[in-house]
Amino acid sequence: MVHTFTALGQYLAADVNSGAVHVLDEMSYRLLSAVGEEGPMAPEMPETLAQRLPQYPIQELKEAWQELHGLQDQGLLFTNDEYIDPEKAMELPRQAVVKALCLHVSHDCNLRCRYCFASTGDFGTGHRMTMDFETAKRAIDWVVEKSGKRRNIEVDFFGGEPLMAMDTVKRTVEYARSLEQAHNKCFRFTITTNGILLSDENIDYINREMSNVVLSLDGRQNVNDHMRPTINGKGSYDVIVPKFQKLVAGRGTKDYYVRGTFTRENLDFSEDVMHLASLGFRHVSVEPASGPLDDPFAIKCEDLPQVDAEYEKLARELMGRKDVNFFHFNVDLAQGPCVIKRLRGCGAGCEYVAITPDGDIYPCHQFVGKEEYCMGNVFDGSFNMDISSTFANQNIYTRPACRECWARFYCSGGCSASNLLVNNDISKSNEVACEMERKRLECAIALNAIAAGMGEAVPTCSNTDCNQCESCQ
Repeated sequence: MVHTFTALGQYLAADVNSGAVHVLDEMSYRLLSAVGEEGPMAPEMPETLAQRLPQYPIQELKEAWQELHGLQDQGLLFTNDEYIDPEKAMELPRQAVVKALCLHVSHDCNLRCRYCFASTGDFGTGHRMTMDFETAKRAIDWVVEKSGKRRNIEVDFFGGEPLMAMDTVKRTVEYARSLEQAHNKCFRFTITTNGILLSDENIDYINREMSNVVLSLDGRQNVNDHMRPTINGKGSYDVIVPKFQKLVAGRGTKDYYVRGTFTRENLDFSEDVMHLASLGFRHVSVEPASGPLDDPFAIKCEDLPQVDAEYEKLARELMGRKDVNFFHFNVDLAQGPCVIKRLRGCGAGCEYVAITPDGDIYPCHQFVGKEEYCMGNVFDGSFNMDISSTFANQNIYTRPACRECWARFYCSGGCSASNLLVNNDISKSNEVACEMERKRLECAIALNAIAAGMGEAVPTCSNTDCNQCESCQ
């Protein structure tokens, strides 16, 4: 499969299976687009193609054909998919070790965000609470056991608003660190916060102990304050922006992201990205709101032309800029991920789980509250392997729409929770989300191609057991 497209004034082709990206002239682009559905290419150009492209001299078309055919001979066009056999997809590990926790230390929040998938903090349970240390301790013990021989473990403190349970956060970090040497583990902590409770003490602690921090801010003040009011209905922008700026200023080289959400009410989201950049935030992620078909804020099919245009507008704004790193335009065309990540994605439900303040285990934070997806509890040691296997079985070959999609090796099959929200089926792709992902990828590839000039296959790790890779252990 070869995907030909134009973006940022460039004519581009992505060979899906090899990962090679080619910057073309217009004639080669038209020629490759014409043959794309029929490929691979024969040594000699069919006369029918010349008839379909009468605007170009026949000799120039033949020369372009030979150049494209040469790329095919090098394994850079129309390459085979060595994993297309469903039997091989079924051979992926079913009981991978758990390597990441989303620890819900708070099912309460001090904001009332209008689009909140967590029902403003309580995840639809009607019961606001924070996690006590005993539950967090059990969760850490549980992941140490379930991680097997894997050394590196990720823990994300999440909510609600996790700073409402800061004492539990601190005690959990201390406890996890106390286990590292004896169990040959290394914990990497992340915290996601709306910033309301950030104090100098909390900022210092986060910058010292957290490998990554996600800072929630939607962009322009009017957008943020409309969507992210406090409990008493006031805006949150003026409270949190100075705190976020102070935290980022003290972070050094450690990771962070300022993360926003755009909805149908602010489809001009490129303005929010650029506003966040103007505040001094280099690492920015602005995500589309997702929800069931009746969700008034979720992006709909009819919004896609405007959304696609906005992504391209944003890509043009960011072209050549080093001071802004937009998360969704990050794509590594020089070194691809290992096979299991390319095929299965985030690992929700098998390699990654969420744990609630009660100790219940769910496939990820977006499944919390859906009782049919409760996998067990850290206090009784239960873990429903049937549910885990169902999620482990989700990959780009078991999801019908993914098998035919050119972007499959980049997005790794999309989001099970998003699929469930829209289609009531974790295997049935949310086409609106897929279309936005494809457009983001086109922009990302174009930005990379402009910056570097591409045309070589992307090397990837062929190991289907991710825990065997040195970088993954």
